[in-house]
Amino acid sequence: MKLYYSPAACSLSPHIALREAGLKFELEKVDNKTKRTASGANFLELNAKGYVPLLVLDDGRTLTEGPVIAQYIADLKPESGLAPPNGTWERYKVQEWLNFITSELHKNFSPLFRPDVADEVKKYARANIAKRVEWIAKQLEGRNYLVGEQFTIADSYLFVVLSWAKFTDVDLTAWPAVGKFLERVAARPKVQEALKAEGLLK
Repeated sequence: MKLYYSPAACSLSPHIALREAGLKFELEKVDNKTKRTASGANFLELNAKGYVPLLVLDDGRTLTEGPVIAQYIADLKPESGLAPPNGTWERYKVQEWLNFITSELHKNFSPLFRPDVADEVKKYARANIAKRVEWIAKQLEGRNYLVGEQFTIADSYLFVVLSWAKFTDVDLTAWPAVGKFLERVAARPKVQEALKAEGLLK
């Protein structure tokens, strides 16, 4: 398998999942501006959507969209506990979280990275993020991870998206439970490996 990624982008979530699952894989960096990969390939020819992540399987089949790739990875190694078994209540809760993070957090952060977006739009996005983070903080009270005590792909995705706060002037200090969650996930050995591989840690 090969994962196409950009450092600190949402592709970091399936990258973490691959390491947590102990699977063999290759990484190839993508320049988001030029749409060229580290080997010089035109990324748009590999994924016409133009954004990471892209997972290419050994037989040439491809998957896009981070939450789907993460679930695929988790199902390749069910004993990893990265996702509960299909059909269980806990699996649906993980999927509920993945959907929430995608639609309510990820997309609200997107305009904060764009210099051409008006300040009023960014202010609105930050206000929406604050509301969602306040709710998340309540869900994290008294627990280590989003779905009980087991680290899952939902935790990985939330960790990656909320890590963007430091790049986008979003203050998370009002929610200590969120700060502790981010520290807890960041301390995981496989998360450390992924961060180092992407040049985000020395």
